[in-house]
Amino acid sequence: MSTITILGAGFMGTAVAWPLADNGHAVRLVGTHLDADIIRSCQASGYHPRLRRQLPAGVQPFYVEQLDHALAGADLIVSGVNSLGMHWIGRTLGPRLWPGATVIAVTKGLEATPAGDLRILPDVLRDELPPSLRDRVALAAIGGPCIAGELAGRRHSCVIFASRDAVALPRLRATFQTPYYHITTSTDIIGVEVCAALKNAYTVAVGIAGGLLEAAGGVDEAGAGMHNLAAALFGASAREMARLVALMGGGENVAWLPGVGDQYVTCVGGRTIRLGRLLGLGRTYTQAVAEMAGETLEGAYVIQQLARVLPVWEAQGRIGRDELPLLRMLCRVITTDAAVVIPFEALFGN
Repeated sequence: MSTITILGAGFMGTAVAWPLADNGHAVRLVGTHLDADIIRSCQASGYHPRLRRQLPAGVQPFYVEQLDHALAGADLIVSGVNSLGMHWIGRTLGPRLWPGATVIAVTKGLEATPAGDLRILPDVLRDELPPSLRDRVALAAIGGPCIAGELAGRRHSCVIFASRDAVALPRLRATFQTPYYHITTSTDIIGVEVCAALKNAYTVAVGIAGGLLEAAGGVDEAGAGMHNLAAALFGASAREMARLVALMGGGENVAWLPGVGDQYVTCVGGRTIRLGRLLGLGRTYTQAVAEMAGETLEGAYVIQQLARVLPVWEAQGRIGRDELPLLRMLCRVITTDAAVVIPFEALFGN
């Protein structure tokens, strides 16, 4: 069996410890500088306060100051930070990695460059590594629908592991897969990662329908809600996601796990759908952020990154002025505090 170090003790970083431990691996769970309270609880009682579960046997918690010890002899590293921590984890791991190391990330997001390029997060991490290591470390990512609490509860979950390194994928699959954690692999890491990030952005749009319903007084006396609108926004999301995957050079089909599959589970609940609901209720983005103080709004962060690149792509002739109407609305709402105005006539190109 292997020794696996997870850096980041939040929801999903910790949740992957369950299939790893169930497969008999020794798991070292290292909190970041933001996870001290979590690690304190885990060391004292084995209880993870955010997942509200006892850690499985074989998982040993460490503070970030103990990272060198936790990495000693590790066969695999899991990056469990959110998208805002990707530069930090690259700089932190970079001096400690070795040729032949493998790093797999649970993080989902995109980042815009000053030149107007849009980059997947494994490439952001790669550029933080020492130049001599960048082509000697295998980088992989996890996409697809997976709620951390369900994975830690050993509920059936189907995900996709992606990497440009085709040799690493079978080993990763064998390391993680259990009777409840089902893994498909892909070398199209761009397609998988773009889908994984965009589903967060577009779930904000789907959540707007719930807020509009609440603002209108809720379900009427005949039981009518706004499922039609939510479904239309979900369908428009899939259409635009497919266009953006193509623009980024990915080949992944949006119509399965990494795209609409992942978006569906995000629409079921959580902070992203709540943000959309608040916007639908009439809150500005600034007001919604204040109301959700303390939450990491990764969907909004992705929208902000896209807002930076869309004008560049348009100037370059990569997209037309009328393309991606739903995304353009989200960009206005998130970056300028504009009111929600759904572009019905433009959503499906008619």
